[in-house]
Amino acid sequence: MVDASSHREIFSPEAFGERRVDVIGAGATGSRVVLSLAKLGIQNIHVWDFDKIEEHNIANQVYDTAHIGQLKVEALAEIVKRSTGTVITQYPFAADGSKQLGNVVFLMTDTMRSRKEIWGKAIKLKPHVSLMIETRMGTDNGRIYSIVPFQIQHVRMWEETLYDDAEAGVEVAACGTNISVGPSAEIVSGLAVWQLMRWFAHDQGKSEDVPEHEIIFGLRSSFIMGRSL
Repeated sequence: MVDASSHREIFSPEAFGERRVDVIGAGATGSRVVLSLAKLGIQNIHVWDFDKIEEHNIANQVYDTAHIGQLKVEALAEIVKRSTGTVITQYPFAADGSKQLGNVVFLMTDTMRSRKEIWGKAIKLKPHVSLMIETRMGTDNGRIYSIVPFQIQHVRMWEETLYDDAEAGVEVAACGTNISVGPSAEIVSGLAVWQLMRWFAHDQGKSEDVPEHEIIFGLRSSFIMGRSL
């Protein structure tokens, strides 16, 4: 296990124990979240992604050129094992909500359609899922949602933010790929992992601090704001 002496006062992996964490999507934000979770000392990490690494992924994800052509979950497992000693559980196919998920779910797929499907089948009103963290990212902005999926007020708030993929207004580069900037992904993933840390501290009765249900940030000019129910 990772030596957690530098952060145990803020997050104790021993107290977190064998709680299962699922990360659905191992792209710009998901790959960083997985590595950060492992470096916190979390052991029971499950990662879902059917995609292979392409050359354009190197600029904004945790992979390097040696991983091009490899499945993202396989490459990520190698990186995490080498960096922390942790062995993650790999699912090299698309999550569709048909399988039971863990105590904490990071929902980070490429489309709103897939998020809605997984949410409806495997997360919404499921008492074994204690926390869902969902993120959205533009080139210079992002949103992080922290939802307790069996609380009706949380469910309603999050569902009000959903939209169709055709309405997303995704920025596309000249080569046809979606524009995604690594430093923005760093901020989104960092805030997402912090929301897990804050939720767990509150759940353990060690902090009165409750994660905001929505965090919004922008980088031109810089701002960050949170909203709670």
